[in-house]
Amino acid sequence: MRRLLLLIIPLLLLIVSVSCRKDFDYALGRGNLRFSKDTVFLDTVFTNIGSATYTLKVYNTSNKDIAIPFVGLAKGEQSAYRLNVDGRAGKTFANIPLLAKDSLYVFIETTFDISNLSQNEFLYTDSLIFGADGKEQTVQLVTLVKDAVFLYPSRLTDGTKETIPLGFDEEGNEIRVEGFYLKDEQLRFKQEKPYVIYGYATVAEGKTLTIDAGARIHFHKDSGILVQEGGSMQVNGLPSENEEIKENEVIFEGDRLEPVYADIAGLWGAIWLAEGSIDNRIEHTTIKNGTVGILVEGNTNDPEPKLRLRNVQVLNSSSVNLWAVNTAVQAENLVLGNAGFSSLYCQLGGTYDFKHATIANYWDDGFRGGPAVLIDNFIETPSNATGTDLVAATFTNCIIDGNKNIELLLKKNDLYEFRYAFTNCLITFNDVNGQYLANSLFDFQDIEHYQNILLNANAEFMAPAQNNFLIGEGSEAIDAGDVDTALSVPFDIRGVDRTQSPDVGAYEYVLEN
Repeated sequence: MRRLLLLIIPLLLLIVSVSCRKDFDYALGRGNLRFSKDTVFLDTVFTNIGSATYTLKVYNTSNKDIAIPFVGLAKGEQSAYRLNVDGRAGKTFANIPLLAKDSLYVFIETTFDISNLSQNEFLYTDSLIFGADGKEQTVQLVTLVKDAVFLYPSRLTDGTKETIPLGFDEEGNEIRVEGFYLKDEQLRFKQEKPYVIYGYATVAEGKTLTIDAGARIHFHKDSGILVQEGGSMQVNGLPSENEEIKENEVIFEGDRLEPVYADIAGLWGAIWLAEGSIDNRIEHTTIKNGTVGILVEGNTNDPEPKLRLRNVQVLNSSSVNLWAVNTAVQAENLVLGNAGFSSLYCQLGGTYDFKHATIANYWDDGFRGGPAVLIDNFIETPSNATGTDLVAATFTNCIIDGNKNIELLLKKNDLYEFRYAFTNCLITFNDVNGQYLANSLFDFQDIEHYQNILLNANAEFMAPAQNNFLIGEGSEAIDAGDVDTALSVPFDIRGVDRTQSPDVGAYEYVLEN
Protein backbone atom coordinates (compact mmCIF):
# COMPACT_ATOMS: atom_id res chain seq x y z
CA MET A 1 0.00 0.00 0.00
CA ARG A 2 2.78 2.43 0.91
CA ARG A 3 4.47 1.75 -2.40
CA LEU A 4 1.16 2.43 -4.21
CA LEU A 5 0.75 5.77 -2.34
CA LEU A 6 4.28 6.76 -3.30
CA LEU A 7 3.31 6.27 -6.95
CA ILE A 8 -0.11 7.97 -6.75
CA ILE A 9 0.89 11.12 -4.83
CA PRO A 10 3.42 12.43 -7.47
CA LEU A 11 0.87 11.66 -10.18
CA LEU A 12 -1.80 13.71 -8.39
CA LEU A 13 0.62 16.59 -7.92
CA LEU A 14 1.43 16.50 -11.64
CA ILE A 15 -2.25 16.59 -12.59
CA VAL A 16 -2.89 19.53 -10.24
CA SER A 17 0.07 21.49 -11.62
CA VAL A 18 -0.95 20.95 -15.26
CA SER A 19 -4.58 21.92 -14.62
CA CYS A 20 -3.62 25.24 -13.00
CA ARG A 21 -3.83 28.01 -15.59
CA LYS A 22 -2.21 31.34 -14.81
CA ASP A 23 -4.08 34.52 -15.68
CA PHE A 24 -2.92 36.09 -18.96
CA ASP A 25 -1.95 39.36 -17.23
CA TYR A 26 0.15 37.52 -14.70
CA ALA A 27 1.79 34.94 -16.99
CA LEU A 28 2.47 37.01 -20.07
CA GLY A 29 4.09 40.36 -20.53
CA ARG A 30 3.45 42.52 -23.55
CA GLY A 31 4.42 40.86 -26.85
CA ASN A 32 4.95 37.33 -25.60
CA LEU A 33 2.60 35.84 -28.20
CA ARG A 34 4.08 35.29 -31.63
CA PHE A 35 2.06 35.03 -34.86
CA SER A 36 2.68 33.29 -38.17
CA LYS A 37 1.96 36.61 -39.91
CA ASP A 38 1.27 40.18 -38.84
CA THR A 39 -1.32 40.78 -41.57
CA VAL A 40 -3.74 38.25 -43.05
CA PHE A 41 -4.65 39.10 -46.64
CA LEU A 42 -7.84 37.28 -47.58
CA ASP A 43 -7.28 38.05 -51.26
CA THR A 44 -10.02 39.30 -53.56
CA VAL A 45 -13.63 38.18 -53.22
CA PHE A 46 -16.85 39.13 -54.93
CA THR A 47 -19.57 40.84 -52.95
CA ASN A 48 -21.81 38.35 -51.14
CA ILE A 49 -19.59 35.37 -52.07
CA GLY A 50 -17.79 33.75 -49.17
CA SER A 51 -14.02 33.65 -49.16
CA ALA A 52 -11.78 30.66 -48.74
CA THR A 53 -10.68 29.86 -45.18
CA TYR A 54 -7.39 31.45 -44.12
CA THR A 55 -5.19 30.35 -41.24
CA LEU A 56 -3.29 32.26 -38.56
CA LYS A 57 -1.08 30.33 -36.16
CA VAL A 58 -0.56 31.72 -32.63
CA TYR A 59 2.47 30.66 -30.56
CA ASN A 60 2.97 30.81 -26.78
CA THR A 61 6.71 31.48 -26.56
CA SER A 62 6.79 31.47 -22.74
CA ASN A 63 7.54 28.63 -20.37
CA LYS A 64 4.15 28.99 -18.66
CA ASP A 65 0.68 27.72 -19.51
CA ILE A 66 -1.64 30.64 -20.06
CA ALA A 67 -5.24 31.59 -20.63
CA ILE A 68 -5.58 34.42 -23.17
CA PRO A 69 -8.32 36.62 -21.64
CA PHE A 70 -9.66 37.89 -24.96
CA VAL A 71 -9.42 36.86 -28.63
CA GLY A 72 -11.69 38.59 -31.08
CA LEU A 73 -12.38 41.08 -33.83
CA ALA A 74 -12.04 44.81 -33.18
CA LYS A 75 -15.44 45.43 -34.82
CA GLY A 76 -17.00 42.68 -32.73
CA GLU A 77 -20.27 41.21 -33.86
CA GLN A 78 -20.57 43.87 -36.58
CA SER A 79 -17.47 42.59 -38.36
CA ALA A 80 -17.80 40.96 -41.78
CA TYR A 81 -15.11 38.46 -40.74
CA ARG A 82 -15.85 35.14 -39.06
CA LEU A 83 -13.50 33.21 -36.77
CA ASN A 84 -12.93 29.73 -35.52
CA VAL A 85 -10.64 29.64 -32.50
CA ASP A 86 -9.64 26.42 -30.79
CA GLY A 87 -12.56 24.62 -32.47
CA ARG A 88 -15.18 27.24 -31.54
CA ALA A 89 -16.94 29.50 -34.07
CA GLY A 90 -17.71 33.12 -33.30
CA LYS A 91 -16.33 36.66 -33.37
CA THR A 92 -15.16 37.14 -29.75
CA PHE A 93 -13.80 34.64 -27.23
CA ALA A 94 -12.64 34.68 -23.60
CA ASN A 95 -9.99 32.73 -21.70
CA ILE A 96 -8.51 30.68 -24.51
CA PRO A 97 -6.00 28.20 -23.00
CA LEU A 98 -2.58 27.81 -24.57
CA LEU A 99 0.12 25.54 -23.18
CA ALA A 100 3.74 26.61 -22.78
CA LYS A 101 5.71 26.42 -26.03
CA ASP A 102 2.54 25.36 -27.81
CA SER A 103 0.38 26.93 -30.54
CA LEU A 104 -3.22 27.21 -31.66
CA TYR A 105 -4.92 27.84 -35.00
CA VAL A 106 -7.28 30.71 -35.81
CA PHE A 107 -9.34 30.21 -38.97
CA ILE A 108 -10.70 33.30 -40.72
CA GLU A 109 -13.38 33.78 -43.40
CA THR A 110 -15.40 36.70 -44.73
CA THR A 111 -18.47 37.61 -46.76
CA PHE A 112 -19.08 41.27 -47.54
CA ASP A 113 -21.97 43.12 -49.19
CA ILE A 114 -20.74 46.03 -51.30
CA SER A 115 -24.16 46.87 -52.80
CA ASN A 116 -24.72 49.86 -50.52
CA LEU A 117 -21.42 51.50 -51.52
CA SER A 118 -20.81 53.67 -54.55
CA GLN A 119 -17.47 52.19 -55.65
CA ASN A 120 -16.90 48.97 -57.61
CA GLU A 121 -14.00 47.92 -55.36
CA PHE A 122 -13.68 48.32 -51.63
CA LEU A 123 -10.80 47.48 -49.29
CA TYR A 124 -12.33 46.01 -46.14
CA THR A 125 -10.18 45.83 -43.00
CA ASP A 126 -10.45 44.79 -39.36
CA SER A 127 -8.10 43.76 -36.57
CA LEU A 128 -7.78 40.52 -34.67
CA ILE A 129 -7.05 41.33 -30.99
CA PHE A 130 -5.28 39.09 -28.48
CA GLY A 131 -5.19 40.12 -24.80
CA ALA A 132 -6.77 42.88 -22.69
CA ASP A 133 -6.13 45.76 -20.25
CA GLY A 134 -3.46 47.54 -22.24
CA LYS A 135 -1.49 44.43 -23.13
CA GLU A 136 -3.18 43.70 -26.45
CA GLN A 137 -1.47 42.38 -29.55
CA THR A 138 -3.11 42.76 -32.94
CA VAL A 139 -3.05 41.13 -36.35
CA GLN A 140 -4.51 43.08 -39.29
CA LEU A 141 -7.11 41.56 -41.63
CA VAL A 142 -7.41 42.91 -45.18
CA THR A 143 -9.74 41.92 -48.05
CA LEU A 144 -10.38 43.52 -51.44
CA VAL A 145 -14.09 43.18 -52.24
CA LYS A 146 -15.28 43.61 -55.84
CA ASP A 147 -18.72 44.46 -57.05
CA ALA A 148 -20.01 42.43 -59.99
CA VAL A 149 -22.96 41.86 -62.27
CA PHE A 150 -24.60 38.65 -61.07
CA LEU A 151 -26.58 36.57 -63.57
CA TYR A 152 -28.53 33.55 -62.34
CA PRO A 153 -31.69 31.44 -62.86
CA SER A 154 -34.97 32.55 -61.34
CA ARG A 155 -36.48 30.58 -58.49
CA LEU A 156 -39.87 29.14 -59.46
CA THR A 157 -43.02 29.07 -57.32
CA ASP A 158 -42.43 25.41 -56.42
CA GLY A 159 -39.01 26.28 -54.99
CA THR A 160 -37.00 24.86 -57.88
CA LYS A 161 -34.72 26.91 -60.13
CA GLU A 162 -35.24 27.81 -63.76
CA THR A 163 -33.89 25.29 -66.29
CA ILE A 164 -33.29 25.22 -70.04
CA PRO A 165 -33.69 22.32 -72.49
CA LEU A 166 -30.66 20.61 -74.02
CA GLY A 167 -32.44 17.98 -76.13
CA PHE A 168 -33.59 14.41 -75.57
CA ASP A 169 -31.93 11.22 -74.36
CA GLU A 170 -32.14 7.85 -76.12
CA GLU A 171 -35.47 7.09 -74.42
CA GLY A 172 -36.98 10.37 -75.62
CA ASN A 173 -36.84 12.08 -72.23
CA GLU A 174 -36.08 15.79 -72.28
CA ILE A 175 -32.70 16.77 -70.86
CA ARG A 176 -32.65 20.03 -68.93
CA VAL A 177 -29.92 21.88 -67.06
CA GLU A 178 -30.09 24.66 -64.49
CA GLY A 179 -29.90 27.91 -66.44
CA PHE A 180 -31.71 30.92 -67.88
CA TYR A 181 -32.15 32.91 -71.09
CA LEU A 182 -30.26 36.17 -71.31
CA LYS A 183 -32.63 39.12 -71.67
CA ASP A 184 -32.00 41.71 -74.37
CA GLU A 185 -30.47 44.14 -71.88
CA GLN A 186 -28.08 41.39 -70.69
CA LEU A 187 -26.71 40.51 -74.14
CA ARG A 188 -23.73 42.85 -73.93
CA PHE A 189 -21.01 42.18 -71.36
CA LYS A 190 -19.02 45.34 -70.66
CA GLN A 191 -15.66 46.09 -69.09
CA GLU A 192 -16.86 48.19 -66.15
CA LYS A 193 -17.68 45.33 -63.77
CA PRO A 194 -16.90 41.61 -63.81
CA TYR A 195 -19.76 39.19 -64.47
CA VAL A 196 -20.53 36.24 -62.22
CA ILE A 197 -22.74 33.55 -63.76
CA TYR A 198 -24.72 30.85 -61.95
CA GLY A 199 -26.11 28.07 -64.14
CA TYR A 200 -25.96 28.28 -67.93
CA ALA A 201 -26.47 31.76 -69.37
CA THR A 202 -28.26 30.96 -72.63
CA VAL A 203 -28.29 32.87 -75.91
CA ALA A 204 -31.60 32.17 -77.62
CA GLU A 205 -32.37 31.86 -81.33
CA GLY A 206 -31.90 35.12 -83.22
CA LYS A 207 -29.89 36.70 -80.38
CA THR A 208 -26.20 37.63 -80.20
CA LEU A 209 -24.12 37.84 -77.05
CA THR A 210 -21.46 40.54 -77.50
CA ILE A 211 -18.53 40.68 -75.07
CA ASP A 212 -16.45 43.86 -75.01
CA ALA A 213 -12.66 44.07 -74.79
CA GLY A 214 -11.42 43.86 -71.22
CA ALA A 215 -14.50 42.06 -69.89
CA ARG A 216 -14.07 39.50 -67.12
CA ILE A 217 -16.54 36.61 -66.94
CA HIS A 218 -16.57 34.32 -63.90
CA PHE A 219 -18.53 31.09 -63.58
CA HIS A 220 -19.80 29.37 -60.47
CA LYS A 221 -19.46 25.59 -60.23
CA ASP A 222 -21.29 23.70 -63.01
CA SER A 223 -22.06 26.95 -64.85
CA GLY A 224 -21.26 28.25 -68.31
CA ILE A 225 -22.58 29.86 -71.48
CA LEU A 226 -24.86 28.05 -73.96
CA VAL A 227 -25.48 29.42 -77.45
CA GLN A 228 -28.53 27.71 -78.92
CA GLU A 229 -29.57 27.13 -82.54
CA GLY A 230 -29.76 30.44 -84.39
CA GLY A 231 -27.83 32.26 -81.67
CA SER A 232 -24.33 33.74 -81.85
CA MET A 233 -21.47 34.80 -79.58
CA GLN A 234 -18.97 37.53 -80.47
CA VAL A 235 -16.00 37.97 -78.09
CA ASN A 236 -14.20 41.17 -79.05
CA GLY A 237 -10.96 41.15 -77.08
CA LEU A 238 -8.13 43.42 -78.22
CA PRO A 239 -4.32 43.44 -77.82
CA SER A 240 -3.10 44.59 -74.40
CA GLU A 241 -0.23 46.90 -73.53
CA ASN A 242 0.53 45.08 -70.26
CA GLU A 243 1.15 41.34 -70.53
CA GLU A 244 0.57 40.87 -66.79
CA ILE A 245 -2.69 42.82 -66.48
CA LYS A 246 -4.03 41.97 -69.96
CA GLU A 247 -6.30 44.99 -69.73
CA ASN A 248 -7.95 44.53 -73.14
CA GLU A 249 -8.12 40.75 -73.20
CA VAL A 250 -11.37 38.95 -72.36
CA ILE A 251 -10.95 36.33 -69.62
CA PHE A 252 -13.30 33.46 -68.76
CA GLU A 253 -12.58 31.66 -65.46
CA GLY A 254 -14.13 30.47 -62.19
CA ASP A 255 -15.60 32.76 -59.53
CA ARG A 256 -13.02 31.92 -56.83
CA LEU A 257 -10.38 34.64 -57.04
CA GLU A 258 -8.03 33.42 -54.29
CA PRO A 259 -4.59 32.30 -55.55
CA VAL A 260 -5.16 28.76 -54.27
CA TYR A 261 -7.78 28.34 -57.04
CA ALA A 262 -5.67 29.90 -59.80
CA ASP A 263 -4.65 26.55 -61.34
CA ILE A 264 -7.45 24.22 -60.31
CA ALA A 265 -9.20 22.61 -63.29
CA GLY A 266 -12.93 21.88 -63.48
CA LEU A 267 -14.12 24.90 -61.47
CA TRP A 268 -16.98 25.50 -63.95
CA GLY A 269 -18.68 23.86 -66.91
CA ALA A 270 -18.21 24.94 -70.53
CA ILE A 271 -18.73 27.49 -73.25
CA TRP A 272 -21.17 25.45 -75.31
CA LEU A 273 -21.85 26.41 -78.92
CA ALA A 274 -24.72 24.12 -79.84
CA GLU A 275 -25.51 22.71 -83.27
CA GLY A 276 -27.24 25.39 -85.32
CA SER A 277 -25.53 28.30 -83.60
CA ILE A 278 -23.98 30.63 -86.17
CA ASP A 279 -21.02 32.95 -86.74
CA ASN A 280 -19.34 32.46 -83.37
CA ARG A 281 -16.09 34.42 -83.07
CA ILE A 282 -13.59 34.70 -80.20
CA GLU A 283 -10.54 37.00 -80.31
CA HIS A 284 -7.81 37.97 -77.81
CA THR A 285 -9.28 35.79 -75.08
CA THR A 286 -8.14 33.42 -72.32
CA ILE A 287 -10.44 30.60 -71.19
CA LYS A 288 -9.17 28.61 -68.21
CA ASN A 289 -10.01 26.13 -65.47
CA GLY A 290 -13.27 24.80 -66.92
CA THR A 291 -14.42 21.23 -67.47
CA VAL A 292 -14.57 21.70 -71.25
CA GLY A 293 -13.19 25.05 -72.36
CA ILE A 294 -15.18 25.22 -75.61
CA LEU A 295 -17.64 22.61 -76.87
CA VAL A 296 -18.73 23.37 -80.44
CA GLU A 297 -21.23 21.20 -82.32
CA GLY A 298 -22.38 21.38 -85.94
CA ASN A 299 -22.49 19.53 -89.22
CA THR A 300 -20.08 19.49 -92.13
CA ASN A 301 -22.65 21.01 -94.47
CA ASP A 302 -22.24 24.40 -92.78
CA PRO A 303 -21.05 26.81 -95.53
CA GLU A 304 -18.99 28.90 -93.09
CA PRO A 305 -16.90 28.05 -90.03
CA LYS A 306 -19.08 27.58 -86.98
CA LEU A 307 -16.30 29.03 -84.83
CA ARG A 308 -13.41 31.38 -85.61
CA LEU A 309 -10.61 31.68 -83.06
CA ARG A 310 -7.88 34.32 -83.22
CA ASN A 311 -5.28 34.97 -80.52
CA VAL A 312 -7.01 32.68 -78.03
CA GLN A 313 -5.71 30.54 -75.16
CA VAL A 314 -7.74 27.67 -73.69
CA LEU A 315 -5.97 26.25 -70.65
CA ASN A 316 -6.28 23.78 -67.80
CA SER A 317 -9.62 22.12 -68.54
CA SER A 318 -10.31 19.00 -66.51
CA SER A 319 -11.52 17.20 -69.68
CA VAL A 320 -10.91 18.87 -73.07
CA ASN A 321 -9.85 22.40 -73.97
CA LEU A 322 -11.47 22.50 -77.43
CA TRP A 323 -13.99 19.76 -78.24
CA ALA A 324 -15.33 20.02 -81.78
CA VAL A 325 -18.08 17.63 -82.91
CA ASN A 326 -18.89 17.31 -86.63
CA THR A 327 -18.37 21.01 -87.18
CA ALA A 328 -16.17 23.64 -88.84
CA VAL A 329 -13.47 25.53 -86.91
CA GLN A 330 -10.94 28.03 -88.19
CA ALA A 331 -8.13 29.13 -85.86
CA GLU A 332 -4.92 31.15 -85.92
CA ASN A 333 -2.56 31.98 -83.06
CA LEU A 334 -4.31 29.44 -80.87
CA VAL A 335 -2.86 27.95 -77.67
CA LEU A 336 -4.50 24.80 -76.33
CA GLY A 337 -2.64 23.90 -73.16
CA ASN A 338 -2.88 21.30 -70.44
CA ALA A 339 -6.07 19.28 -70.07
CA GLY A 340 -7.19 16.16 -68.22
CA PHE A 341 -7.99 14.25 -71.44
CA SER A 342 -7.02 15.97 -74.70
CA SER A 343 -6.12 19.54 -75.56
CA LEU A 344 -7.97 19.22 -78.90
CA TYR A 345 -10.60 16.62 -79.71
CA CYS A 346 -12.13 16.70 -83.21
CA GLN A 347 -14.88 14.09 -83.13
CA LEU A 348 -17.24 12.65 -85.72
CA GLY A 349 -15.75 14.43 -88.67
CA GLY A 350 -15.70 18.10 -89.58
CA THR A 351 -13.64 20.79 -91.27
CA TYR A 352 -10.69 22.17 -89.33
CA ASP A 353 -8.02 24.67 -90.30
CA PHE A 354 -5.32 25.56 -87.75
CA LYS A 355 -2.51 28.00 -88.48
CA HIS A 356 0.25 28.81 -85.97
CA ALA A 357 -1.29 26.83 -83.13
CA THR A 358 0.52 25.54 -80.07
CA ILE A 359 -1.29 22.43 -78.87
CA ALA A 360 0.68 21.02 -75.96
CA ASN A 361 -0.47 18.90 -73.05
CA TYR A 362 1.78 18.58 -70.00
CA TRP A 363 -1.02 17.66 -67.61
CA ASP A 364 0.43 16.41 -64.32
CA ASP A 365 -2.66 16.28 -62.09
CA GLY A 366 -3.24 12.54 -62.34
CA PHE A 367 -3.62 10.13 -65.27
CA ARG A 368 -4.32 11.61 -68.71
CA GLY A 369 -6.27 9.34 -71.04
CA GLY A 370 -5.90 11.09 -74.39
CA PRO A 371 -3.16 12.59 -76.55
CA ALA A 372 -2.75 16.33 -77.07
CA VAL A 373 -4.61 16.01 -80.40
CA LEU A 374 -7.26 13.35 -81.09
CA ILE A 375 -9.12 13.29 -84.40
CA ASP A 376 -11.69 10.74 -85.56
CA ASN A 377 -14.45 10.50 -88.16
CA PHE A 378 -16.83 8.21 -86.33
CA ILE A 379 -18.46 7.52 -83.00
CA GLU A 380 -18.77 4.08 -81.46
CA THR A 381 -22.27 2.95 -80.51
CA PRO A 382 -23.35 -0.31 -78.85
CA SER A 383 -24.34 -1.76 -82.24
CA ASN A 384 -22.13 -0.09 -84.86
CA ALA A 385 -20.02 2.90 -85.76
CA THR A 386 -21.63 5.96 -87.30
CA GLY A 387 -19.93 9.02 -88.69
CA THR A 388 -19.44 11.46 -91.53
CA ASP A 389 -16.72 12.63 -93.87
CA LEU A 390 -13.77 14.33 -92.27
CA VAL A 391 -13.71 16.81 -95.13
CA ALA A 392 -10.43 18.45 -94.13
CA ALA A 393 -8.18 18.75 -91.12
CA THR A 394 -5.19 20.93 -91.90
CA PHE A 395 -2.46 22.02 -89.50
CA THR A 396 0.18 24.46 -90.72
CA ASN A 397 3.06 25.89 -88.68
CA CYS A 398 1.73 24.15 -85.56
CA ILE A 399 3.25 22.46 -82.52
CA ILE A 400 1.69 19.23 -81.24
CA ASP A 401 3.57 18.22 -78.12
CA GLY A 402 3.24 17.00 -74.54
CA ASN A 403 4.65 14.76 -71.84
CA LYS A 404 3.47 11.49 -73.43
CA ASN A 405 5.24 9.51 -76.14
CA ILE A 406 2.37 9.86 -78.59
CA GLU A 407 0.59 13.22 -78.74
CA LEU A 408 -1.19 12.86 -82.10
CA LEU A 409 -3.78 10.15 -82.62
CA LEU A 410 -5.90 9.72 -85.76
CA LYS A 411 -8.74 7.17 -85.68
CA LYS A 412 -10.35 6.34 -89.02
CA ASN A 413 -13.43 4.37 -90.00
CA ASP A 414 -12.90 3.30 -93.61
CA LEU A 415 -16.62 3.71 -94.36
CA TYR A 416 -16.12 7.46 -94.20
CA GLU A 417 -13.69 9.76 -95.94
CA PHE A 418 -10.74 10.97 -93.89
CA ARG A 419 -8.58 13.84 -95.17
CA TYR A 420 -5.77 15.42 -93.23
CA ALA A 421 -2.56 17.38 -93.81
CA PHE A 422 0.24 18.54 -91.52
CA THR A 423 2.68 21.07 -92.95
CA ASN A 424 5.72 22.54 -91.18
CA CYS A 425 4.60 21.11 -87.86
CA LEU A 426 6.53 19.92 -84.81
CA ILE A 427 4.91 16.65 -83.75
CA THR A 428 5.67 14.39 -80.79
CA PHE A 429 5.06 10.79 -81.91
CA ASN A 430 7.52 8.40 -80.34
CA ASP A 431 6.14 4.93 -81.07
CA VAL A 432 8.46 3.09 -78.68
CA ASN A 433 6.39 -0.12 -78.77
CA GLY A 434 5.91 -0.12 -82.54
CA GLN A 435 2.13 -0.42 -82.29
CA TYR A 436 1.55 1.98 -85.21
CA LEU A 437 4.28 0.73 -87.58
CA ALA A 438 1.74 -0.79 -89.97
CA ASN A 439 -0.73 2.09 -89.70
CA SER A 440 -0.55 4.28 -92.80
CA LEU A 441 -2.14 7.18 -90.93
CA PHE A 442 1.21 7.72 -89.24
CA ASP A 443 3.54 7.40 -92.22
CA PHE A 444 5.45 10.63 -91.72
CA GLN A 445 7.24 10.09 -95.05
CA ASP A 446 3.92 10.35 -96.91
CA ILE A 447 4.18 13.82 -98.44
CA GLU A 448 0.47 13.87 -99.28
CA HIS A 449 -0.27 14.12 -95.56
CA TYR A 450 3.00 15.23 -93.94
CA GLN A 451 5.42 17.86 -95.23
CA ASN A 452 8.44 19.37 -93.48
CA ILE A 453 7.64 17.62 -90.20
CA LEU A 454 9.86 18.09 -87.13
CA LEU A 455 9.29 14.66 -85.60
CA ASN A 456 10.01 14.35 -81.88
CA ALA A 457 11.93 17.63 -81.95
CA ASN A 458 12.56 19.77 -78.88
CA ALA A 459 10.00 22.57 -78.52
CA GLU A 460 11.79 23.88 -75.41
CA PHE A 461 8.84 25.56 -73.75
CA MET A 462 9.59 27.89 -70.88
CA ALA A 463 7.31 26.30 -68.24
CA PRO A 464 4.82 23.92 -69.88
CA ALA A 465 3.49 22.45 -66.62
CA GLN A 466 2.34 26.00 -65.78
CA ASN A 467 0.88 26.56 -69.28
CA ASN A 468 3.73 28.86 -70.29
CA PHE A 469 4.44 27.88 -73.89
CA LEU A 470 6.91 30.57 -74.86
CA ILE A 471 9.80 28.91 -76.68
CA GLY A 472 13.44 29.19 -75.62
CA GLU A 473 16.54 29.86 -77.69
CA GLY A 474 17.21 26.13 -78.09
CA SER A 475 13.78 25.35 -79.54
CA GLU A 476 13.80 23.50 -82.86
CA ALA A 477 10.59 25.35 -83.73
CA ILE A 478 12.60 28.53 -84.40
CA ASP A 479 12.64 29.57 -88.09
CA ALA A 480 10.93 26.30 -89.08
CA GLY A 481 7.63 27.80 -90.25
CA ASP A 482 6.20 28.12 -93.74
CA VAL A 483 6.70 31.74 -94.86
CA ASP A 484 3.54 32.02 -96.98
CA THR A 485 1.39 30.91 -94.06
CA ALA A 486 3.19 33.35 -91.76
CA LEU A 487 2.43 36.19 -94.15
CA SER A 488 -1.27 35.42 -93.76
CA VAL A 489 -0.85 35.53 -89.95
CA PRO A 490 1.91 38.19 -89.74
CA PHE A 491 1.91 38.69 -85.95
CA ASP A 492 2.13 36.11 -83.19
CA ILE A 493 -0.31 35.84 -80.28
CA ARG A 494 1.50 38.68 -78.46
CA GLY A 495 1.76 40.93 -81.50
CA VAL A 496 5.37 40.06 -82.40
CA ASP A 497 6.17 40.28 -86.13
CA ARG A 498 6.91 36.83 -87.61
CA THR A 499 7.10 37.64 -91.34
CA GLN A 500 10.90 37.42 -91.75
CA SER A 501 11.80 33.99 -90.36
CA PRO A 502 8.64 32.52 -88.87
CA ASP A 503 8.74 30.06 -86.00
CA VAL A 504 6.38 27.14 -85.63
CA GLY A 505 3.55 27.57 -83.09
CA ALA A 506 1.63 30.51 -81.67
CA TYR A 507 4.69 32.25 -80.19
CA GLU A 508 7.61 33.81 -82.06
CA TYR A 509 10.89 33.54 -80.21
CA VAL A 510 12.37 36.83 -79.03
CA LEU A 511 15.35 37.36 -76.77
CA GLU A 512 13.08 38.54 -73.92
CA ASN A 513 11.57 35.05 -73.72
